[in-house]
Amino acid sequence: MAQLLEDRKDLIIPRKLVKVGVAQYSAVNFNLDKTLDRLETIVKDASSKGVQLLVFPEAFLPGYPHGGDMGAAFGNHAMAGRKIYQIWHESAVEIPGPAITRLSKVAKDNNIFLVVGTIEKEPTSSTLYCTVVFIKDNGEYLGKHRKLMPTNVERLMWGLGDGSTLPIYDSPAGKVGAVICWENYMPLLRTTMYSKGIQIYCAPTADNGDNWQYTMRHIAMEGRCFVLGCNQFTRRYDYPPDTEFPNVISDKDGDRVLCRGGSIIVSPLGEILAGPNYSSEELLIAEIDLNDVIRGKYDLDVVGHYNRPDIFTLYVNEKSNPGIVTKMNQLKCSESDDVKDEQGNSQ
Repeated sequence: MAQLLEDRKDLIIPRKLVKVGVAQYSAVNFNLDKTLDRLETIVKDASSKGVQLLVFPEAFLPGYPHGGDMGAAFGNHAMAGRKIYQIWHESAVEIPGPAITRLSKVAKDNNIFLVVGTIEKEPTSSTLYCTVVFIKDNGEYLGKHRKLMPTNVERLMWGLGDGSTLPIYDSPAGKVGAVICWENYMPLLRTTMYSKGIQIYCAPTADNGDNWQYTMRHIAMEGRCFVLGCNQFTRRYDYPPDTEFPNVISDKDGDRVLCRGGSIIVSPLGEILAGPNYSSEELLIAEIDLNDVIRGKYDLDVVGHYNRPDIFTLYVNEKSNPGIVTKMNQLKCSESDDVKDEQGNSQ
């Protein structure tokens, strides 16, 4: 039997090749316009190398405040934290808005599908959200995913996403979606992505630990999908000086690495195709064969033949959960739950 299988290892199998990339670069932190300039330069470089889908890190527009002194302790909220929040808010992204318009032009001009981590603000609220936006290669804005659960100090400043932004979109590289940073430790969220048929699982992050790559490889093998883990590589001098951005690392130590990257591209069977790089900024590129997704599920499909729906059931509430309810029908838990007025009419 072993010899029979060995004889078949060279079977001719059709290939569906596409180039994907992750942009391990620093933002020009808290400066949205200059970060967009930098993004455009990176996208042009990626496009010239044949990349068809490119992922940017968590909070790339306009940056993630690594080492920021948020001035918070139990019972105390210092002005330093309020000041950083203000400059972060001023440079955050409105959706729709000028930054999205520019991203759309960059995607169209370079014929490349963009998955970009942003800090999002709303015109009617001062709350910030950690968000990923999806821009089609023809420039069309497709939609967004808001991080469901901010981590640690992030909870001081970021609102919670809800189930209405868990999208999967068609792209030149296959069905693409995004799960942000420690959301990837949420098993039911991962299962939701698998159930939607995700093929290109994007994981923008700000995680600075040594074990992140184990998570990326586990997810690739669990979901039998390509995983694109993308992080910034950033130094203290990529941030404003101490007078503008109080930091646990002084601006006098400008070369000090605050986030060391570790971006990675992994195949559906856990093979590392690119990265990780812990020493510099880099555009990581891999040519992938989308047929590997189906071949990977030959022996493991956790939402298919390796699932036990008779035992386990996953319920996902994909209804929007607005912070302020202005109409009674916004209280519906699902699309089928109508709220009636006194005359029995749906509201």
